[in-house]
Amino acid sequence: MTDWSAVLWGFAVGILAGLLAFAVPIIGHVGAGLIAGAVAGYLAGGGLGSGAWHGLLAGALDGIVLVLLIVPIAGIIGGVSAGPVGGFIGSAGVLVIGLVIAFVFALDSAIGGAIGSIASPNDGR
Repeated sequence: MTDWSAVLWGFAVGILAGLLAFAVPIIGHVGAGLIAGAVAGYLAGGGLGSGAWHGLLAGALDGIVLVLLIVPIAGIIGGVSAGPVGGFIGSAGVLVIGLVIAFVFALDSAIGGAIGSIASPNDGR
């Protein structure tokens, strides 16, 4: 059973850590994904599989929300610079590439979730 509270907390931490990753390059976005996943896994508990699942969901949600915020901007910029066809192609390209990147970043969140669940006193009940 998915603990959506843990996923939403991981999502919030992922957004915050992702913003800090721009200001503090040492952390990086991979580190932000690991931190977000660790929070989700720690709060969900229940073992490695549960932690990885909750971390994966938190990381995927971060990526999907960011992609959905950026796609309309790409469409507007493409539409202004290259007309309606350019806007469509630009936004479609950003959508596809952004979803692939979101999937890759969700994988490190799953690893962080598995690590976080190890440290969790919560046994999943």
